[in-house]
Amino acid sequence: MSKYKELKRECYEANMELDALNLVIYTFGNVSAVDRENEVFAIKPSGVPYETLKPEDIVIVDFENNIVEGDMRPSSDTKTHAYLYKNWEKIGGIAHTHATHSVAWAQAQKDIPIFGTTHADHLTADIPCAPPMRDELIEGNYEHNTGIQILECFRDKNISYQEVQMVLLGNHGPFSWGKDAAKAVYNSKVLEEVAKMAYLTLQINPEAPRLKNSLINKHYDRKHGKDAYYGQQ
Repeated sequence: MSKYKELKRECYEANMELDALNLVIYTFGNVSAVDRENEVFAIKPSGVPYETLKPEDIVIVDFENNIVEGDMRPSSDTKTHAYLYKNWEKIGGIAHTHATHSVAWAQAQKDIPIFGTTHADHLTADIPCAPPMRDELIEGNYEHNTGIQILECFRDKNISYQEVQMVLLGNHGPFSWGKDAAKAVYNSKVLEEVAKMAYLTLQINPEAPRLKNSLINKHYDRKHGKDAYYGQQ
């Protein structure tokens, strides 16, 4: 029996949830789940349709992109996941999709403004859009350099990856992460819905104002602050 059976199961279930939430079409998208103790992560195999994916198909890879267990090639985005896991030590899962509204904002090369309380329930800042990848990075180790693109964006915008758990890559699409693979998928769905809401907001009122700070802080703090009271204890 594989020592990574539970890790594969976690990864498989997260990938299937990505499909169930209509965040992917065909084989576009992937989720990974990390095992920090063994410095490996599980990720969807490249190009395998969700309707035929099985837990045993999930590939185990180390942080240097070496296959540890599995008979298939891992996702083409594996090097991006590996780079993020190596550099951001407090994330447990990563998701990448080509969901429609998230991609539209990425193609427009625009941060998603914080217009409403749904956005503020999850983060207090605009959702950042990284600039399109520089030519020298495109011509190099592309998927590895996608990780560099994400870290550069967070450094340049002075953003904490623990506070903002999602990003758009200019002309590409969204990545999200969280404490585990399930949370990464959750953040992907939140990102897509907020992107859709923001798009519709600007269709109705192109001059719509950002949410005022008092409401931003109230909605974020009631879920995440030291005196949070949303949900059950």
